[in-house]
Amino acid sequence: MIKATAGFVVYGVHKDGLKDPSGDLFIDQAIIDRSKRALVDAGVKLVENDLVVATKDDAREVILPMAKDDSIDCLVLFSGTWVWASNMIGALREFAKTGKGIIVWTYPGSQGWRPVGGLVLKAALNEIGIKHRFVYGAAEDETSLESVVSYCQASAVKNRINMTTIAAFGGRGMGQTCGVADPAQWMKTFGIDIDSRDTTELLDTAKAVSDEELDSAFGVIRQKFVEEPERNAMTERSVRLYLALKKLMGKYNFSYYTIQSFPGLADDYTATCFAQSMMLDEGIPTSTLSDFNTALTSILFTYLSQEPTYYGDLQYLDKKNKEIKIIGDGACPPSLANKHGAKFAQHGIATEGTAGGLSVSLVCKAGEGVIGRVSRVDGKFRLVITRCTVYEPEDDIIDERRAECGIPFWPHAFVKVDCDVDELMKNWDNEYGCLGYGKHLYRQMIDFAEMTGMEVVAL
Repeated sequence: MIKATAGFVVYGVHKDGLKDPSGDLFIDQAIIDRSKRALVDAGVKLVENDLVVATKDDAREVILPMAKDDSIDCLVLFSGTWVWASNMIGALREFAKTGKGIIVWTYPGSQGWRPVGGLVLKAALNEIGIKHRFVYGAAEDETSLESVVSYCQASAVKNRINMTTIAAFGGRGMGQTCGVADPAQWMKTFGIDIDSRDTTELLDTAKAVSDEELDSAFGVIRQKFVEEPERNAMTERSVRLYLALKKLMGKYNFSYYTIQSFPGLADDYTATCFAQSMMLDEGIPTSTLSDFNTALTSILFTYLSQEPTYYGDLQYLDKKNKEIKIIGDGACPPSLANKHGAKFAQHGIATEGTAGGLSVSLVCKAGEGVIGRVSRVDGKFRLVITRCTVYEPEDDIIDERRAECGIPFWPHAFVKVDCDVDELMKNWDNEYGCLGYGKHLYRQMIDFAEMTGMEVVAL
């Protein structure tokens, strides 16, 4: 989970100890201190400046360096009192060119004339078309504070993914039409470069993994699972592929990847599900079947959540109880396992990988979060998202529940959604559901989508 860094700028004309006719200071330092402390407590790192911005020279001195500071994800403009917007708008126009987020935060109250300063600056930004968030609310108000933090986090993700690279190993998997990508669109929208490799080097690298490297990897695996896999040629191929992916990711400085899986590797060498599970568990966003939309969702969830991302088929939906079973084809981060832990199985579908390979068997732990997915409709990005609760069926019925799908040894997440299932199905695109842990994901994902021009379907 990333943490946003925000430039915190107080602005207002009546500064430097100036008092109103009643003898009170226009700028209330106690309010500023409480607001900054609330942001820090919420996990936002602040870059501060002692100068209260009032003039064009002030704005040039404070704001322009923050535009050039790559560590700063967004700008929080805190209304100290009223301001001449013309003194700030030029510098803010330059800041906006970086693509970083801008927040105008106004703490309510009649004293100090803060709302006037907030509204006039908001209006100036709107007048010249600078995208920003306006928040009118106290730091002590949970909803208002969340609005500021959420926009900071979304800005941080937008900045982190800029100038990164996603690799595609192999071609399109299983004839997926709804996961293809336009490299120019990805670069224009997200700043992410799409590179591609066939699987020749990946296979050569896997086969060249040494016995010492295998021994070390099996030692790590023992710490993540409640049992040890039988060590044979098939399981070793699964581990070799995992290690080969890590090597090539480092060699070419890839940040994320998607992989064809089958047809291809899963028929010729090994199924990819174990490698996918381990990479996701290590915080490396990925997807199967060269599904770029799932990969993008995985990137966003991974950066915003404290837990790894799980994606799998929306295998069954119970409309009456609003329950969804998400069942991945053998791939799931082992750290998401419930109290019974993560175990091993074999990839058992002959039509989806005759070479076999290790897969992960578990039930996802309980928690609050979201089901969401970025997709494209007529070539335009769209986010569909809903809040959800992951729950664990009782032990005396869990085997029966897992057997319902006919493949009980694949990973299961039992989820109840907080929305109309018919509306969810009407808007959902693709077989995959992406599960992210953390209530905060709902708002932060929506903020990111709006920042990058996506349509949002929030259910």
